[in-house]
Amino acid sequence: MNNQAPDYSEYIEIADGVYWVGFADEQIGLHCNPYLIVDDGEAVLLDSGSRDDFSTVMLKVIRAGVSPNMIRRLIYHHYDPDLCGNIPHMETMINSKDLQIISHYENNIFINYYSVRSPKQCIENMDYTYEFASRRRLQFIRTPYSHSPGSFVTYDTKTKVLFSSDIFGSYDYNWDLFTQIDGSCKSCVPGETCPITQKSCQILGILNFHRRVMTSAKALHYALSEIEKLDISMIAPQHGSILNTPAAIEAAIGHLKSLTNVGIDYFLEEEGH
Repeated sequence: MNNQAPDYSEYIEIADGVYWVGFADEQIGLHCNPYLIVDDGEAVLLDSGSRDDFSTVMLKVIRAGVSPNMIRRLIYHHYDPDLCGNIPHMETMINSKDLQIISHYENNIFINYYSVRSPKQCIENMDYTYEFASRRRLQFIRTPYSHSPGSFVTYDTKTKVLFSSDIFGSYDYNWDLFTQIDGSCKSCVPGETCPITQKSCQILGILNFHRRVMTSAKALHYALSEIEKLDISMIAPQHGSILNTPAAIEAAIGHLKSLTNVGIDYFLEEEGH
């Protein structure tokens, strides 16, 4: 990546055949990041976004040189509306009998309420793998209760990019597509303002998001232990900034592993119980 500021009005290639097709808005703290993977004329769209984001996402898909009917699969890591809200619009635009939706069974129960039009594939019936016609392979790793029962993450074995859904996500007005976190953040004590950038601390944004969104420290730590088994080049979360350096990945994992007051424990601590 060069030092020139990205043009967020356009699609951005983050790895070989992997594109960010999301929506950037300085006035919101919760940035949603749909991703597109393209290989040899076949495309897969991950967490396609909300209803209001449909036009932005689809325009970027088309500008990336992808005809909608090239999209063979829609992957949803859980069933929240910020991921799934535009499914009916996607189905109409793609208009292909070959289109299928991939998620976990626990998610597909609810995804059916967005649409029953497209057949649903359950990752547990796919040997936790999707293979492109080109043999490029996506691996699905379960991360249950981080934050829903059917939550999982997707690992692109070609580029070693991990699409981590809500894990490593953040609610933060200090947003760039690629994180400001670096090696100096590993041993820092997260505070409201970063002493180096003089902006809000992105580590703190990640920690606060996980305290509120994840169900428990046990679920989060299990997910992190599964993620640490992978050889990762980049972590692309559904919210917040992409962790695009080994130092950023190491710092974020280290701070998240130190969290104990997560989910119900965070609530009880806040309530004084």
